[in-house]
Amino acid sequence: MAEPTLNQVFGTGATRLASGASTPSSGIFIPDSALISAGLTTPTTATAEGHLVAIVKNAESYLTQANFDANIDQSLIVVDGYSSFTTRGTNNTAYRQDQKTISLAKIDVGSTIDPDDY
Repeated sequence: MAEPTLNQVFGTGATRLASGASTPSSGIFIPDSALISAGLTTPTTATAEGHLVAIVKNAESYLTQANFDANIDQSLIVVDGYSSFTTRGTNNTAYRQDQKTISLAKIDVGSTIDPDDY
């Protein structure tokens, strides 16, 4: 199989931007529609953390254990962790903590995380 695509990991419409005269910088573009499909209702006013949660939710839909087991080219797995509760602030307000576990798999050649390895 092949490496997971930008659309599979970041959502439908995600694309790589090439630098040029009309686009001075390159990068990855994730359209609002991909973030909305992950549950972000107002991408134009959402927080940076809200955007990251939508990206993780999109990644989680494809970077599953089953796809990892079936595809030797997939190097990441996103799964649910354990939910818990904690209190924060001076009023000890109750918060729910939901965990997502991101596992990074690579051939064992070193002990550091290098994005270029994935």
